[in-house]
Amino acid sequence: MALSELYLTKLAEVERRFAELSEKLSDPELVSDREKYARLAREHAELERIVEAYQEYKKALKEIAENKELLEDGDEEIRELAKEEIKRLSERVEALEKELPLLLLPKDPNDEKSVILEIRAGAGGEEAALFAADLLRMYARYAERQGWKIEVLSANETGLGGFKEVIARIDGLGAYSRLKYESGVHRVQRIPVTESGGRIHTSTVTVAVLPEADEVEIDIKPDELKIETMRASGHGGQHVNRTESAVRITHLPTGITVYCANERSQHQNRATAMKILRARLYEKALREQQEKIQAERRSQVGTGDRSERIRTYNFPQNRVTDHRIGLTLYRLEEILDGDLDEIIDALITHFRTEALKQEEEALLKKAA
Repeated sequence: MALSELYLTKLAEVERRFAELSEKLSDPELVSDREKYARLAREHAELERIVEAYQEYKKALKEIAENKELLEDGDEEIRELAKEEIKRLSERVEALEKELPLLLLPKDPNDEKSVILEIRAGAGGEEAALFAADLLRMYARYAERQGWKIEVLSANETGLGGFKEVIARIDGLGAYSRLKYESGVHRVQRIPVTESGGRIHTSTVTVAVLPEADEVEIDIKPDELKIETMRASGHGGQHVNRTESAVRITHLPTGITVYCANERSQHQNRATAMKILRARLYEKALREQQEKIQAERRSQVGTGDRSERIRTYNFPQNRVTDHRIGLTLYRLEEILDGDLDEIIDALITHFRTEALKQEEEALLKKAA
């Protein structure tokens, strides 16, 4: 599939912009303006991979044309070598024709960020809470496989070791790019440990993956906060904190409330609560912005729409199904042990393909 004129025009524009930036960055006077230099250097770095691939594409097309001329040569050995070279170059051109449109897609500015992971038990009582604990372990194991760090920031435990709610921070470069499609309702079908009759129950757990926000990205004014301190009570009456170390922060303009009692000091709990609050406000701002741009895309990339059932974990059939892409895998145990790459890679491919369709539609409208 040859690249359309629309893509070729856009690639030529990117190449011209890259050359322009290269010239500007070589100007000694620009170095004195550190902020402008850093901004242009970032843009230059983002365009470099696109330009390299585009130039390789043009070079391959030129070499194919040159080798086609050699097919008229009187020497049979030269003709055979030309055929082999045309075949090799054609395969590379085909791969680049798939890669280049994807490289042109706008980058998600949050992709490299760490995440705040929120897991909440939904329908199903204690069984939902137990499955919330299973999902926390699944993401913790996945984080280990990726070389990321995970830290539980807040947890509301139940008597059997489940969680009504648990909030964790996953710290690692690119964590959001891999985990952002996990937001949604996760459904489990299994015989609960609390069920003596052996009947299969269906329970749900809600997962939210929020990009961690820096202080400069979310400006929270002190007068917009209601901060309360209280004593933190341990599970089952144990480890009761005799000082008022627990903190509840309410963001008055939005009504968002965060409670944190995991740390031993009020200062630590306050810092953790602010980190969670900042992530929630950032996600809210992103969601509102995206809904204004294109309301019909709420179920697509990065909208944080959690009302949709996205995945089912069926224990009797050893089956995991992601309903958004129709992917079914019969290795539930390995997936719950953090072997998520096959599902995540399939989701990334699906949503990039959807985004590519949107980009092509936008290019066609622009050209019309």
